[in-house]
Amino acid sequence: MSTAPHFTFAAAAEEAIAALADSIRGKNVLLTGTSLNGIGFEAARVIANYANLLVITGYNDQRLKLSEDAIKREIPSANIRRLTLDLCSLAAVPTTPSPSGFGPFKLTVNNLENQIATDHVGPFLFTKLLTPKLLASTSSGYVPRVVFVANALHPYGPGVDLATVKTPDASKYTAPHAYIEARTVVAAFDPRIACSPGAYLDDSVVANERMSMYRADEVRDERG
Repeated sequence: MSTAPHFTFAAAAEEAIAALADSIRGKNVLLTGTSLNGIGFEAARVIANYANLLVITGYNDQRLKLSEDAIKREIPSANIRRLTLDLCSLAAVPTTPSPSGFGPFKLTVNNLENQIATDHVGPFLFTKLLTPKLLASTSSGYVPRVVFVANALHPYGPGVDLATVKTPDASKYTAPHAYIEARTVVAAFDPRIACSPGAYLDDSVVANERMSMYRADEVRDERG
């Protein structure tokens, strides 16, 4: 029985994608966050060697064109399609560009805090819209997958305050908290942990035994 490959923090895109090449070869792959020199771009650059179609997305088409040109200089045969994707406007997904990021308090047109809207709510809706096409591609030998990626900052925040997610409050906003909160939501978006509210997670797996004593806070558990 084959086992999944294991990678360290030092693993480069070439190493990771080469190990998964058989799963990628001939597939259509869509990646978000593919501006030059970012993690998404590095993944796109290498995946382009194997994918039937590579869809690169971002809020700025000029930046996407730079990414496309850079990949095609390295891989002239790459089949690339640019998709301008606005993840902070639910009505505009996936048509109109809009930036997001670590910064001051800002509301989207849907009255959601910009960071969590762009990092979680928008991608959730986009995935839902793609689901019929993804399911239609299922075969006896292939099951489509959606991969959400986030960094490991969620243990350093106070969890997710669902009240302020629903009704954003500028007086309670701090940029670091908003940034970490958005990653906490992504980390917790896994049906395997639906019955474990407030659990400490390590790579989206319940790992309460690894939680430091100073993190065992019942109030935060209720919120997170």
